[in-house]
Amino acid sequence: MLVLSGWLLVVVAVFGGFGLAGGHLAALFQPFELMMISGAAVGSFLVGNSGKAIRATVKALPSVFKGSKYTKALYMELLSLLFEILAKVRKEGLVSIEGDVENPAESPLFAKYPKIYADHHVIEFMADYLRLMVGGNLNAFEIENLMDNEIETHHKEGEIPVSVLAKLGDAMPAFGIVAAVMGVVHTMESMNLPPAELGPLIAAALVGTFLGILMSYGFVSPLSTALEHKLIESSKPLDCVKVTLLASLNGYAPQVAIEFGRKVLYSTERPSFLELEEEIKQRKGK
Repeated sequence: MLVLSGWLLVVVAVFGGFGLAGGHLAALFQPFELMMISGAAVGSFLVGNSGKAIRATVKALPSVFKGSKYTKALYMELLSLLFEILAKVRKEGLVSIEGDVENPAESPLFAKYPKIYADHHVIEFMADYLRLMVGGNLNAFEIENLMDNEIETHHKEGEIPVSVLAKLGDAMPAFGIVAAVMGVVHTMESMNLPPAELGPLIAAALVGTFLGILMSYGFVSPLSTALEHKLIESSKPLDCVKVTLLASLNGYAPQVAIEFGRKVLYSTERPSFLELEEEIKQRKGK
């Protein structure tokens, strides 16, 4: 909703201000200028990106129109799940979770936490490293290095749509200039027309530059920034899992290990110690 509200505000502020200043809104309606700018932008988007980048961008775009799923409730579930896993390991041994990590999609343990269960990135990340812990072949330092590499890979992969939209937004003013130049060429070849007819042609050419800049800074580039924030948010659960499992590997009790995980969360979504403790108690009572 924020994206749509922001776009609406851009339109109202720019076109409303122009109208209130005495401008004629009909003069800004230049479909052929818009066709040149948008068509060139789509064409350059296809030329400059691989099929993988195009698919990733198209897949990522709908997420900017949705609110963040990384809420306090989700992190409460994540930390509660980690606590239950680590408590089970401490009580029954690593072998007790072998069935859960081998097939997390059918694990009743993971299924008890629907918000986390629906996020396949977090589930796969958690299950993979718990599986390594069950195998017992890697030490904490090696697992930490592997976790860092995987999180970095996740981040770089998520940066593809961000980079694509940022570059497209940077190109939009140039396409606006192209459209304006085409309008000027049309005007120059029509110099035999009277001033009353040349005026609209010149106005149409100037609208091309205006539309290119507006589409860039008002619509396309902000999408890149929004996707970047989404990407940063999506990495935080992985950081939480990472530090919690490493704390457990280093010998800390489950209650202390999840405190490590709680501390890496952003303050706006981080549950308090008492809130998390109460959540875990309630889940134990079920």
